[in-house]
Amino acid sequence: MTRVTTAWTRHGTTSAALGALAAEGATGALSGERGIVYLAAGRVVHVESAFTPDLGALLTRSGAVAPDGWWDAVDRGGTQHRVGHRLVDSGRLAAGALELCHLGALFDAAYFVLAQDTRAQRFRPGAAHWLGAVRSVPVDVVVRESGRRRALLDRIWPDPEIDTVPLTRVPDADTADLPVRRSRTLTQVDGVRTAAQIASALACRTYHTLVELRRLAADGLVTAAPPAPTRPAPAPEPYDVVWDDPDTALLRRLRDALEAL
Repeated sequence: MTRVTTAWTRHGTTSAALGALAAEGATGALSGERGIVYLAAGRVVHVESAFTPDLGALLTRSGAVAPDGWWDAVDRGGTQHRVGHRLVDSGRLAAGALELCHLGALFDAAYFVLAQDTRAQRFRPGAAHWLGAVRSVPVDVVVRESGRRRALLDRIWPDPEIDTVPLTRVPDADTADLPVRRSRTLTQVDGVRTAAQIASALACRTYHTLVELRRLAADGLVTAAPPAPTRPAPAPEPYDVVWDDPDTALLRRLRDALEAL
């Protein structure tokens, strides 16, 4: 156990620390500057970041699971780390739908944890997430996918500040003929919300929201808002979402590949 708990300290960046822990087959939680990566037997089982909506917000605000049903699963299964199992066993959510949503949330949060690849801060051996096991992913797959997303976003608009700060519309900009998804995203830009808050308001995966926001920035339609620390952010409102978006096919392929392995 000593070897597992100390191996990561020899590696400065979060991705390098994850690689060391994966090689050791470690189980626990690795904290970075922008989130926490949960491992089981050296594989990633969940990732949390304050820069992305959590799984519960996505499921309830999209209407996939009623809020009462979600909190019942949390109350009954949280202490046993079986919230995901409770959702499926109670019939509130199909296993496949849970896996797809979980993978989407995992990769969204991992993007932020690994985007700047800052120094890992702490590893807690044996720590487990209250959601429980849904689908594990190899560390190298998570690191590679995060790099792919970062490269794509930088090609669209090479300023990562858009991902994390409050955003505002550019005055008098021409917003005619915007695609539907981009137009919906733009309606949530109010000078207060960040990308994570916009994604939560739309009940949309954060990566898709980042793509649209960077495209809006490249088109000269949005920019970083001036600091306004005294203004409270409005509460996100529920929004109907189409779950069969372009990234669903990728997640299904990832799930199929993991099953094959």
